[in-house]
Amino acid sequence: MAVDLLLGLQWGDEGKGKIVDVLTKKYDIIARFQGGPNAGHTLIFNGNKHVLHTIPSGIFHKTALNIVGNGVVIDPVIFKKELENLDKNNIDYEKKLLISRKAHLILPTHRLLDAASETSKGKAKIGSTLKGIGPTYMDKTGRNGIRVGDLELDDWKEKYQALTQKHLKILDYFNIQISYDLKELEVEFYKGIEKLKSLQFIDSEDYLNTAIKENKTILAEGAQGSLLDIDFGTYPFVTSSNTTAAGACTGLGVAPNKIGNVYGIFKAYTTRVGSGPFPTELFDKNGETMARVGHEFGATTGRPRRCGWLDLVALKYAVQVNGVTQLMMMKGDVLSGFDTLKVCTSYKYKGKEVTHLPYNIEPENITPIYSEFKGWEADLTEMTTEEELPKNLLDYIDFIEKETGVPITIVSVGPDRKQTIIR
Repeated sequence: MAVDLLLGLQWGDEGKGKIVDVLTKKYDIIARFQGGPNAGHTLIFNGNKHVLHTIPSGIFHKTALNIVGNGVVIDPVIFKKELENLDKNNIDYEKKLLISRKAHLILPTHRLLDAASETSKGKAKIGSTLKGIGPTYMDKTGRNGIRVGDLELDDWKEKYQALTQKHLKILDYFNIQISYDLKELEVEFYKGIEKLKSLQFIDSEDYLNTAIKENKTILAEGAQGSLLDIDFGTYPFVTSSNTTAAGACTGLGVAPNKIGNVYGIFKAYTTRVGSGPFPTELFDKNGETMARVGHEFGATTGRPRRCGWLDLVALKYAVQVNGVTQLMMMKGDVLSGFDTLKVCTSYKYKGKEVTHLPYNIEPENITPIYSEFKGWEADLTEMTTEEELPKNLLDYIDFIEKETGVPITIVSVGPDRKQTIIR
């Protein structure tokens, strides 16, 4: 059996959590492979809204096991709050939520370093969520990090104190006034550690490869989006991990030849949170309408998302880098009511027309070139079959399929798990 992947193809916030929730009934295991609580996966069902940050989106199903993989970074404080929210919903997670011993821990001082680093950049801020993600991955690659498995060792607190002291010296280097009470932060941190230790720790790479041999079905869940990948995203305005398909292999310990379907999630338009280039961004009423109708605010930060037309150049790039086998289009319902829709099909880059994503897509280097499509008026939110969808939307879908060479197998027409059309 192969491991299927589910990835975001834009700048995050594509609706991955909803699709994982929809697909979970087909899988025995849902495994998160990268990122940390800078992610916000929103699920809506039975009239209730649930937001997850670290825990895989299959947790609300009784049958699936959920694994937090080695590529994830965990903030014990935020993780504890997530578990407490599950308690409110009577979710029995102790038996079906497993944590990789090789996952790294976010310390209170990681968050302080994140704030100091971002503040020091002034106008060049990258738009960090200030969750300590970047500094934690820096310690991981610098071979200084503390991992979940260290909590089972007698000297883990000594490691913690040594790393914390190093961080405090770095904070002095920034020479930026940040108000904090470390002892107060540590009280909540240690409470989070105790809650985390109540769960089962596993050697996840062995666990998952054994599950593959036993013909278990596995869905790997990514966070953020492909255009935020540390290598292939719009650097430096990116996250600190590999959000693309390759990240699933390193984030779970699964070999490339074990990868099966790669599900790519994208919005019918484009959004971005934080700083960085955004070629199709709209600053007019169309952009305002997308934001208002689409409720475009970050699930983790609450920050308003920038909105724009679908960027097919960037989408095709993400499809290529990830080896996407199926596309899933989200928020088609948000585009209802537009007379005309635009899709960016190429860029004018340094005087030439290009159809690939160039090294630098800052506005001084490129101008988007658009194709136009007729819009539709119909309210999609009550539709349940492909036959009900308006012709102009089907034409829009057909064009995207032809351009990418990949079928669109799911069309989402609303936030609820029921508002999902399978094609």
